[in-house]
Amino acid sequence: MTKGRLPSNPMQLLQQLQRLQEEMVRAKEALAQESLTVTAGGGAITVVISGDQRVRSITIAPELLSSGDVEMLQDLLVAAVNQAIERSQTYAAERLNALAGQLGLGGLF
Repeated sequence: MTKGRLPSNPMQLLQQLQRLQEEMVRAKEALAQESLTVTAGGGAITVVISGDQRVRSITIAPELLSSGDVEMLQDLLVAAVNQAIERSQTYAAERLNALAGQLGLGGLF
């Protein structure tokens, strides 16, 4: 079968879709085990997030807490978490698209 083209035989298509489903399960399990680290505020806040968009930890620099600027802390936390989620989603989409491409279904995600 040529990459990017679906098989004309319905059984081959079914087999290919079953392989894709199995590979997707494995890929999603792998993504859940991977971690991405994002910082905000010049490194004042660090967010570690998994490849399946679960926040694992948030670290706040002590000097940010001692400043007493609650509004700035809240803004930085929101920015860092949103950036981490976006990065994790992009990473997951890239991984899943690469998998679909390997199976001849490129651009599926």
